[in-house]
Amino acid sequence: MLDSLDISILREINVNRMTSLDGVFRFITDSGPIIAPLIPITIVLFGFFRKRRNIWIKGFMIAAPYLLSSVVCNIVKYSVNRPRPFSIYPYIQKLSVGGSGSFPSGHTADAFSIAMIVSLFFPRLIVIIPIFIWAILVGYSRMDLGVHYPTDVLSGAFVGISSSLFCSWLYKRSRKKEPILK
Repeated sequence: MLDSLDISILREINVNRMTSLDGVFRFITDSGPIIAPLIPITIVLFGFFRKRRNIWIKGFMIAAPYLLSSVVCNIVKYSVNRPRPFSIYPYIQKLSVGGSGSFPSGHTADAFSIAMIVSLFFPRLIVIIPIFIWAILVGYSRMDLGVHYPTDVLSGAFVGISSSLFCSWLYKRSRKKEPILK
């Protein structure tokens, strides 16, 4: 039942998409692997060159959930090895690159890990709203371009957000000087 709902939602998104927006969604999907690592690198470099240790440490703390979500996604991708939708359903048009297994969406996990951790470190609506809109658009673009099922995207968002919450929790525990494992 979940599989049939998954493919019917994907079919609705991919087959009935506005083809005039294909280029926009390719741009958005391609922004994920560029923007996600660029944000922590920029913060680290900014803090380093301004000699502001607290800022470059935040940059590393923003990079941590991004790296964790990448590792988790790759482990799950190769363990589950779910075929991409375009390889099973001939009516799904592949309009972007889709490499290894489909589940979960790595692009979505990357975007949501960065969106969540940046929101936790910089809790201002002027930061939170645009970065989450970007993350949602990255996830949607993966379906629009035919390379992921909705459950891939939702699980990618879950992995990204969970990685950020976990790393934030670890960071707060370490600041309190409490042992993480008792």
